Amino acid sequence: MPKIVFLQVDSEDQPLVKERFGDADIIEGIPDDIAGACSDAEIVSIFIGIDMNADLLARLPNLKLLCTRSVGFNHIDLEYCAKKGITVCHVPDYGSHVIAEHVFALLLSTLRHIPEADKKVESGDFDYHGLRGVSLRGKTLGIVGTGKIGAKAAQIAGGFGMRILAVDRCRTVELEDLLHVKYTELDELLSESDIITLHLPAVEETHHMIDSVAFAKMKDGVCLVNTARGELIDSDALLDALNSGKVQYALLDVLEHEHNFEENKELIKHPSVVSTPHIAFYAEESMHNMYEDAFTSIDEYLRGDEPEHIVHPPTVVCDLPGVQKS
Repeated sequence: MPKIVFLQVDSEDQPLVKERFGDADIIEGIPDDIAGACSDAEIVSIFIGIDMNADLLARLPNLKLLCTRSVGFNHIDLEYCAKKGITVCHVPDYGSHVIAEHVFALLLSTLRHIPEADKKVESGDFDYHGLRGVSLRGKTLGIVGTGKIGAKAAQIAGGFGMRILAVDRCRTVELEDLLHVKYTELDELLSESDIITLHLPAVEETHHMIDSVAFAKMKDGVCLVNTARGELIDSDALLDALNSGKVQYALLDVLEHEHNFEENKELIKHPSVVSTPHIAFYAEESMHNMYEDAFTSIDEYLRGDEPEHIVHPPTVVCDLPGVQKS
């Protein structure tokens, strides 16, 4: 049996891994010496938070299969892996509904002032003044990217009676027919949406797609939600938009410089920002699905089959209507 190493496995998930791969090394968190922990491994399973760059990969001479338990793969040097014959797999859909639910958890909690209301009641204050909320019904939601997560967000929005605009290089007929989603260009979505939610990968074409030019096209008092990747938004431009009132709320599960508090401190502490530590995916059901899909890729490799969910360089190009490339 080839040497298998699972990194970043929470304690509650370790029994699941042990049941399936009893001889594997299972490590909670990120070890100080990643290369040392995986030096003789043929198969390594990771999560987000580890930068699998060329320098690190070069120290893993036996590595043949790198399986990231995530949808995104911008933390892996795909070109180096391809050059060295390292197969890279990801988990394309382990909890799209869970992430879409988190979008609306952030929206409802913020727009109905749930945290503030809870604090008032805890202090014995039952005065509702200052807690007037905003309904989602009748508001225009702009969904940038209608892949699996964006499509789930559209379904939820339809239940709230929202008008839905969308931008994507591929139209989803079911969304148009059943939920009356209107596909449009990005400029129209930015200018007409009361709430904008981002659901795209972090690739060259989407880097800082929400910048000062994009903010200038938005409604005053817009609400921006990002549960995708922090690199989609120019953080400095977002701060300017928050300070000017162009953006009333920024609801962020991801940040441009993730895990760097000092780099993000001004943004995180802004009174109009609600942030969570990249937990939109983190639910019992999605975690189970994530591991099962990763196990399947490893099983396919061990059988000598090509894993179904291989990631190939270059990364997917996102040609979105209305997005200008430099």
